[in-house]
Amino acid sequence: MGFRLPGIKRASKGAEIPKGFFAVYVGDNKRRFVIPISFLNQPTFQDLLSQSEEEFGYSHPTGGLTIPCTEDVFLNVTSSFNGL
Repeated sequence: MGFRLPGIKRASKGAEIPKGFFAVYVGDNKRRFVIPISFLNQPTFQDLLSQSEEEFGYSHPTGGLTIPCTEDVFLNVTSSFNGL
């Protein structure tokens, strides 16, 4: 049985991204998540972005933003942003 976090959408690679959202790739399997741009204002998410910059610079292998953490860590961090 799974659960769903409000604000985070799992999207297939070809899916269009709704206005006000952007795609990130997370984990070893580079699972794609579409998340609200409001997450960019969160200090914890900014820490993840800094880690991404340190690891990948501005050249991301997937052509999108890759977050260098496990899916569990990503979901744990972003679950605290619900209601934004």
